[in-house]
This record gives sequence, C-alpha cells and structure tokens, in this order.
Amino acid sequence: MNLKFETMNRKEFLKGLGFAGLTAVALPVLNACSKDDDETSNSTSDSSSTGCTVTNSETAGPFPTLTPSTLLRTNIVGDRTGIPLNITITIQNTNNSCSALEGAIVDIWHCDKDGYYSQYGGTAMQTVNYTTNTFLRGRQITTTNGQVGFTSIFPGWYQGRATHIHVHIYNSSGTSLLVTQIAFPEGTNSAVVLVNASTTNGYTKGMNGYTYNTSDNVFADGVANEMSTISGSIADGFALTHTIKVAG
Repeated sequence: MNLKFETMNRKEFLKGLGFAGLTAVALPVLNACSKDDDETSNSTSDSSSTGCTVTNSETAGPFPTLTPSTLLRTNIVGDRTGIPLNITITIQNTNNSCSALEGAIVDIWHCDKDGYYSQYGGTAMQTVNYTTNTFLRGRQITTTNGQVGFTSIFPGWYQGRATHIHVHIYNSSGTSLLVTQIAFPEGTNSAVVLVNASTTNGYTKGMNGYTYNTSDNVFADGVANEMSTISGSIADGFALTHTIKVAG
C-alpha cells in the first residue's frame, strides 16, 4: 500500500456516502482464538485528559466504505479470522458541554489481520481483490448514552501505518460531523505487540517493519485525543473503548 493515498484530501472520498436504506445484515461469529494466557491492560485515558475539544480530523482514504447505509450491523467480522476485539465508542457533543450525543450515525472500518481492506483490491494499492466483500465495515446509531458497539477482530497493519480504525460520524440527519481515526497503545506487553506475535492466530508479520504512532504521518499531529484504551488477553480477546468528541 502507498502511504501517500492515506494523506489525500478526505473530501475526495465523501462524495459517495449515502444514508438511504438502512438494512440490518447478520454476519458469522468469530473464530475461536488460541489458549495463550497473555494478558494486557493499556489504561491510557482517551476522554478525561483532553478536555472538551473536538477530536482530531483525519483522512478517510484510501479505502472508505462504499454505500455505508447498507451496513447497519454490530458484527462486522464477516469471513475474516483473528483475535476477537469488542469495540465501544462514545460520542460526545462539544456544543453541549461534551454530553452524550444520541442518534449520531457512526461508521467504522479497518483492515484485516493481514493488512487488507474489503471493497477494494486488484490494483497496485492492494493487490488482493476484495471488491465483492464487506468485512470489517459497519454502521451503528448512538444510544441515549452516546455509545455504539461493534464485534470485530484485532486489526493487523500495513507499511507506513500504525494499527488504527477509521471512524466517520454524522448527525441524525446525515450531515457529516467528523472523520477521524482511532490509535492503539504501543510498547512492551501492549496488545499490539502481543497480537502481532500470535502466529497461532494467523498474525504472521510480527513487529518487523511496523510504523509506530510517532512515525505515522496521519498521527503526526499527535494522538492524545485519538488514543484508545485496550484491555483483555490473547486467550479471551480484547476490548477497545474510546471517546470521540464532535461539534454536534
């Protein structure tokens, strides 16, 4: 993959995003993970230390979700395998003292354990063709407490990027509020390190050639308000929690 496409103007990728036909789609459950009992808890706070300011805006490209309105679902695994990851995102409204934003539309997408995205492929940017698949993409509507939840797998990585999840947030009328990304804690015994060492679960790249947050061009403006909290283990899977603040 070519990093320069990650830094393209996000407006080029927003033209095809629609809101009609919200259709629930059921997907298969996660494959079982190994019995490794490594545990990790990365307690970096993503909501209390950055004040009531809008979360950083980031690029949506190069692989934004096509027709996201068709992907209203909580289980986004599809046919992918990997270590389970439960994702909980809270949306807060900076225009209302960072209170919970109910009814917001939240789209997420990320790569599989091998660094590939669904809905794209067969080109120099991604040689493997997944144009007919929609794995690891989904949409949810925030509850009264401003939350959405997704069942997924732990993302892999690809050249030039740290581990990350893309998020696009709209208000209840479908007006775009923010495109951002979620960063993952790194370092010794972090989930990123443990997962990428788990060859029994198919994560074969390790950390050799990995681009850390501090060297990632997308996160060059800092990750303080994009950093998630990760807990869990290889054996039991991981849980990601993150708060995103928008001017709703």
